[in-house]
Amino acid sequence: MSIKKAHGVTPTEQRLADLCEGTFLKLWSWPNLYNEDRNELCDVLAVFGEHVFIFFDRASQMLRDEDKDLEVTWARWKKEVIDKQIKTATGAERYLKRGLPIYLDERCERPFPVTLPENPIIHKIIVARGAEQVCLASSQSNVTGSLGVAYEDPTRSPRFPFEAPFVVQLDKTSPVHVLDGDSLELLLTELDTFADFTAYLTEKEATIRKRDNLIYCGEEDLLAWYFRNLDESQRKYRIDTVNPDANILWIEEGQWKRFAEQGHAERRRQANQESYLWDDLIQKSYQHALDGTIGGDSPWMKDNPLTEMAKEHRLSRRALSQHIIQAINTFPATNQGVTYKACYMSSISDPGKMYVFLQLQCPDANCDENREKRRYLLNLACGVSRNKFPNVTTVVGIAMDPPKFAPTISEDFLLLKCAEWSEEDRAYYERENEDFHFFQNVQRFEGRVSDFE
Repeated sequence: MSIKKAHGVTPTEQRLADLCEGTFLKLWSWPNLYNEDRNELCDVLAVFGEHVFIFFDRASQMLRDEDKDLEVTWARWKKEVIDKQIKTATGAERYLKRGLPIYLDERCERPFPVTLPENPIIHKIIVARGAEQVCLASSQSNVTGSLGVAYEDPTRSPRFPFEAPFVVQLDKTSPVHVLDGDSLELLLTELDTFADFTAYLTEKEATIRKRDNLIYCGEEDLLAWYFRNLDESQRKYRIDTVNPDANILWIEEGQWKRFAEQGHAERRRQANQESYLWDDLIQKSYQHALDGTIGGDSPWMKDNPLTEMAKEHRLSRRALSQHIIQAINTFPATNQGVTYKACYMSSISDPGKMYVFLQLQCPDANCDENREKRRYLLNLACGVSRNKFPNVTTVVGIAMDPPKFAPTISEDFLLLKCAEWSEEDRAYYERENEDFHFFQNVQRFEGRVSDFE
């Protein structure tokens, strides 16, 4: 059965949907959902694991009226585009936590096909459009036209007891992320995997709750600060300061501009181009799932090999894609009977996860025979890898026709959960491998891959 998704109503909502689908991929990003009262729940809902992302996109051009008092117009714009949406997002958060039904359509005839986690970690994101040009024109020190943001505790005496135009004061006890159109594009371009985007929001929210105030002149400046502060020991980026006595973290204007001018971001984007092979494999298969044309017996809405693949962050996808491209390019050129080649790859994101990439060429076999043979060999290669590496708890198999020679390409995927591995399992794969010799002539390659060169 096919599943029809919405794709936004206005051009800005459609762009939001496109960006979210690029980051969260097809299965986990859903525009224009409805609650049981037939009211729109949010503009986009993204769900992956324990994390739920609620997006609201609003625009108003009232700030462009130069004949009106700026402070008065700013207060009205903020109330309409930000304050009302924060209230709506908070209501949507309560609705989701109560476990109430969600629908794909306004008539509530098509239920939302994704099961939400029992205790969701909810991230609320407001996209506020219409202030960029006015922000930019208001001050020579405003580099990009972004909104300034200050998080504080509303139950205490405000550190900044004023409502200045283009500075948004937000409640640190229930963080909401307020972005403008440009910073939305930037975040969902630079952090375009579930893992990368979640890591950023999680670190930001932890910093907001820990410090009395987090203040920044634009979301892009906070992102530059994040990228510049790599914790080598934890292999993760940080926002919070290492100074335990600091109660205010203030990120100065222009951080992203300087970061971009140094070429770091562009070099990273260029290096990541190969990594989108990984995304394409996932997107292609889940489009079949949405169209109702996916084969196999994998529960595609639950744990499955594609979900494991989607957990990888961008740097890991880059390294894995490079291995796959190399394996494709070095597949032997022969038409002499059955030819197969397996490539074994470790995940950077998860040391307990391994990937097996298998190519199989059967010149004289029909399609069904080829797929059956390929699935058997993929299962065998995955099991043999578990025998070889006893510390591995998850093996994901990817098999396809050799793209180097095949006129059309089909793929098979396999998930082997192997934290528990019996002596019978070990013996079976060892016995079956006697005729195929997986791992007999394996070359080991080690290298270093950096997010920013």
